[in-house]
Amino acid sequence: MQQSAVPELAHAHARPIHWLATATALAGVMALSSALQPDAARAAQPGPKAQPAPAVVTAPDPTEVDLPLDCGPVGIVVKQKRSGDLDGDGRPETVAVVHCDASMGTPPDGVYVLTRSTDAADPRVVATLVNPKDRKTVTDFAVRDAVVTATLHGYSSADVPNCCPDVTDPVKWQWKNGAFTRSTPAGAQSV
Repeated sequence: MQQSAVPELAHAHARPIHWLATATALAGVMALSSALQPDAARAAQPGPKAQPAPAVVTAPDPTEVDLPLDCGPVGIVVKQKRSGDLDGDGRPETVAVVHCDASMGTPPDGVYVLTRSTDAADPRVVATLVNPKDRKTVTDFAVRDAVVTATLHGYSSADVPNCCPDVTDPVKWQWKNGAFTRSTPAGAQSV
């Protein structure tokens, strides 16, 4: 018979006193760990606070803007308006077709681009696409995919009566390199 190199240990058989000693030691470790907490300055801080949602900037209303249109004693009529993000800054601009409220004839239209800054200040005119002094009227007006399109009706000479425009130009404007550039839409023909 071979003898073990390790002598029999006295505590090889668990007795109730051993369990009591183990439970007392474990209770002591838990009590000590709860008493030794890190101070508030070193405790884990909560994650970053949720940032408030950015303020929603609404599209400017043409009736809230001082338009560069001299109508004398009559008022200004907003013929059409469309909104969209024309310059890719995430804020909508409004394009307004306006003219003087004339009692007779066909008053020329002006086409203006309006914007509002992020601080929701008063809206302002940032571009004139059609000046009323050019004697044009606007039809087929749209704003889609950051492009403004319209058909301009005008006159070949000062001798043509205001009732009967004889020149038709399909046009589009798009924001490029910090300005609105005018061009003729693909497939469009001037009359």
